[in-house]
Amino acid sequence: MKIGIHKSTWGFSTEWINYCEKANIPYKIVNCYDTDIVEQLSDCDLLMWHHHHSDAKDVLFAKGLLFALEQAGKKVFPEFNANWHFDDKVGQKYLLEALQAPMAKTWVFYEKKEALKWIEQTAFPKVFKLRGGAGSTNVKLIQTKNQAKKFVKKAFGNGFPAYDKWNDLKEQYLRFTQKRLSYIDLLKSIRRVFVSTRFAKTVGNHKGYVYFQEFIPNNDSDIRVITIGGKAFAIKRMTRPNDFRASGGGVIKFEKDLIDERCIQIAFETSKKMNASVVAYDFVFDTNQNPLIVEINYGFAHQAYWDCPGYWDKNLNWHEGKFNQVEWILEEFLKN
Repeated sequence: MKIGIHKSTWGFSTEWINYCEKANIPYKIVNCYDTDIVEQLSDCDLLMWHHHHSDAKDVLFAKGLLFALEQAGKKVFPEFNANWHFDDKVGQKYLLEALQAPMAKTWVFYEKKEALKWIEQTAFPKVFKLRGGAGSTNVKLIQTKNQAKKFVKKAFGNGFPAYDKWNDLKEQYLRFTQKRLSYIDLLKSIRRVFVSTRFAKTVGNHKGYVYFQEFIPNNDSDIRVITIGGKAFAIKRMTRPNDFRASGGGVIKFEKDLIDERCIQIAFETSKKMNASVVAYDFVFDTNQNPLIVEINYGFAHQAYWDCPGYWDKNLNWHEGKFNQVEWILEEFLKN
């Protein structure tokens, strides 16, 4: 089998290339942005492309290219079942409901009057989200009915920018204080307040729908579980200071005894129903301490997981020791 790998300066590709070199697996580097990419892949059996939700070019066509190649019989990562709902919380709502997976209750409206009617009948707070965004971007806690009405009116008016420049600046400053961001990168974030990004110009505003999710109080963290085939690993992510959001906050705990194994079991069961190779799950716990899925994803910042002390197999047996989860992804496709 020969593998085509789209190389980028971030993400999984460097690990895949190193693995192929070590294991003497035939591969070549391809450029998925080239107009002749299908021809470039003519001698490849598999395309591996870790595309990103905030890359303007990826957002324009990554799913379309991957779906087209898969339709023609070529193996791709991410494959359709793991990819179609990527960075699409609205699609994830319907998928998880259809699979009867335990999830936080979610409401989506496509008519302003229906959303306003629902607001009068429900209780607050609720969590407002846009369909796209990771690391807790585009996520707000709505405290009152009046605040919710303002968000609905904006959603069915000018809409919400896909790139929230002020939230990004706040997030980048948090990373800077945690010594996870350089001074130069902080300055770049400040510049983006005044100069719009290519991503913002490409994607435009989110409008014509509104998404609310049940707010579950008293969670000082969430549990992120990632399944890759018959293996799973997990971390506990603490919420930001004076905030309910955990994803992207940067404070991570790796100890096995901090992970509720019900989350592992649910993740394996849901991935099997989805027939998806790689799925990352975010869990919180309801007032009865039952785990609920709030979001799913195919991609993840893999460096954050190097310190995981081990992993679970599909029978929930624990395997102690370090591992390379990015290599697992490639191995999963090589054996199928």
